[in-house]
This record gives sequence, C-alpha cells and structure tokens, in this order.
Amino acid sequence: MLHQLTLSLQFGKFKDVPLHRAALLRHKVTRWIRQALDSDAEITVRIVGTDEARSLNRDYRKKDYATNVLTFDYTLKPVVNADLVLCAPVIAQESLALGKPLQAHYAHLLVHGALHAQGWEHETNDQDALDMEQRETQILAKLGFDSPYLE
Repeated sequence: MLHQLTLSLQFGKFKDVPLHRAALLRHKVTRWIRQALDSDAEITVRIVGTDEARSLNRDYRKKDYATNVLTFDYTLKPVVNADLVLCAPVIAQESLALGKPLQAHYAHLLVHGALHAQGWEHETNDQDALDMEQRETQILAKLGFDSPYLE
C-alpha cells in the first residue's frame, strides 16, 4: 500500500535550473518518495546550489562542504515530517562520474533521504549500512532503476 504524501518541491537559484527541473518532474518525485514511505508524510524537497548546500551542511552537521543530500527529520510518527535538501551541482557531478542518468541518481538520493527521514541510518554500523542499501535497492528496483551500488 502506498502512503499519502504532501509534497512541496522547491528550486533555489543556481546554474542549470531548467536541466534539474526537467529531471525532477513533480509526479515522478512523488512516486519515488511514496515508494519509500512506511507511513503518511509531509515532505519538502528543495533543490539548491553549492553555496546553500555547503552552508546548511556546515551549520547543521559541522562539515564544511556541499553534500549531495541532507535530511532534516522533525517527526516520524504518526506522520513523517521532513525536509530533503539536494545539491544540484554535486548530484550532476556524481551522476556524470558514475555514468548514470541524472534522473536515476536523483531517484536514488530521494529514496535515500526519505529513508533517513523515517529513521534509517547507515553511518552507525556496517549492518545498518547494509540494511539501508538493501532497502534502497529493493525500492529502486520497483521503480525500474538499477541498483545504485553496482559498479
């Protein structure tokens, strides 16, 4: 059963916004995130440039660089309430380096962020990382994407 999702999809100001908007059609973003949900959710997805991503990562994680996705989870039950912040230039660079379509990389990172918003972790220990990778791979397969962990 797919859960209800209230989605706010926002784009900051950065180079190549149209390219990223084209890869992130609202109905697809909704589908990708809903597939990862174990309960109803209210999620804001914000696509940002390097400066905004770096600032948020520095202020909230004390890491002074732009990362691909940041998850801010506020409530887990009964409704997941979270913000997912994705850095467009980092994601574009990663997708190119991985030889994967931009849309496929976005789908993976949105699923990844949605799992984080529900309490999944991968930095705590090896088993948690393996469990999260397997869950992501299962979800992405249902969505028609290859495993992001195959080389």
